[in-house]
Amino acid sequence: MEAAINAVVLAAGEGTRMRSRKPKVLCEVLFKPMISWVTDALERAGIEDICVVVGHGSEEVCQVLGDRFTVAMQTKRLGTGHAVLQGEAFLNSHRDGHTLILCGDAPFVDEDTIRRSLESHLQSGNAVTVITAELDDPTGYGRIVKDGGQIAKIVEQKDATEAERAIREVNSGAYWFETAALLEVLHQLQNDNAQGEYYLTDTVSLLLRAGRGAGTYTAQSEDVVLGANDRLSLYKLGEIARRRVIEKQMRQGVEFVTLDGIVLSPDCEIGADTTILPGTIIKGHTVVGCGCTIGPNSLLTDAVVGDGTVLNASQVTDSEIGSGVRMGPFVQVRPGSRVQDGAKVGNFVEIKNSTVGEGTSVAHLTYVGDSDVGSGVNFGCGCVTVNYDGSQKYRTVIGDNAFIGCNTNLVAPVTVGEGAYTAAGSTITEDVPDGALAIERGYQKTIENWAGKKLAGRIAKAKKKKEEER
Repeated sequence: MEAAINAVVLAAGEGTRMRSRKPKVLCEVLFKPMISWVTDALERAGIEDICVVVGHGSEEVCQVLGDRFTVAMQTKRLGTGHAVLQGEAFLNSHRDGHTLILCGDAPFVDEDTIRRSLESHLQSGNAVTVITAELDDPTGYGRIVKDGGQIAKIVEQKDATEAERAIREVNSGAYWFETAALLEVLHQLQNDNAQGEYYLTDTVSLLLRAGRGAGTYTAQSEDVVLGANDRLSLYKLGEIARRRVIEKQMRQGVEFVTLDGIVLSPDCEIGADTTILPGTIIKGHTVVGCGCTIGPNSLLTDAVVGDGTVLNASQVTDSEIGSGVRMGPFVQVRPGSRVQDGAKVGNFVEIKNSTVGEGTSVAHLTYVGDSDVGSGVNFGCGCVTVNYDGSQKYRTVIGDNAFIGCNTNLVAPVTVGEGAYTAAGSTITEDVPDGALAIERGYQKTIENWAGKKLAGRIAKAKKKKEEER
């Protein structure tokens, strides 16, 4: 984009109808705060110089945004025009450019709409370009009133006449301004309306009176106007977004047997020929390779999964799963873990902050925590790496091709060497050299006829009961 451009995002709303302690813009659509949908779209459109106007819950909003953007504070909510005025210092520093004003709770303003509306704005030479949409039911939205095909003003629903309420073209709440022109009229706004607020929409009339040009850009999708004021409308946004994301994945070659219970993040990436089974939830920036089977009933959060991997009823968080891995059912992979190619992780296994090498088998009922496990290792049933002594955590190291017998406890810090064995039922507290067998058991003592004496009374009672029943 040749013109120097920037954006102001309005994110000060409290959203009392959400019945949430969180600021409105932090309410999530597909696990992603609404404001992040907006800022991501801006950045994808090439706009990185952004000011966010915050108010209620400003610390929480800033925590989500990080330090990427300029922040302006609106301590009193006196309308959209007043909100933009709080970013006056930011606007003054960009006086020679063009500014996009948009709402932090309208998540479907996409990068294509941003780019196309800017092109229209620059080509027209107007001081303001309002992004609009055509709705079958415009109830609740500000109407675009035109005279001779040109925009004359924007009228809010509560201030509109009966004829104006019949207009189907509505204001999306997003505008392109010549920044200098916007600054000229911001201080002229009045609050003589039904709400007693300073409407940003009134800048259009003010600019027209000053002899400046005003125009509109009609978005291709009516969804750009959609926002959320309560939980019901937030749910509807989620359903629209869910359908969009799944349809996008289908077009890219991902297979869905049914859509029951499937929710995918808009930021996830899934390779072709991967099948997503019912009950699967994928969050964050998860990346799944080609030819995988994910689900049923699996949860991936910011995970990376290689090609040809099967995750059945498994949960993976902030971890990497290699190619050709077979995992589940009922597996949890906690943050900081890496399961390498060809590994097998069976039912009721938990892996935490550990590396599991290529071709290693952790078949069932095992906990691997804070461990570095080599390739070709076999874990028997019921093994535990004992990583915590009550105050500190320690690591376990297991060499390639080691064999960990059933019900082995590896008390960290401990190392099991390459090709070494541990006998079933052992509690290993010392390092095991390469190729060695470690056995830690008490001697078995067998007392002949002990059980018979112990059970003699019970057996006699049982015989007596049977005779009585006859």
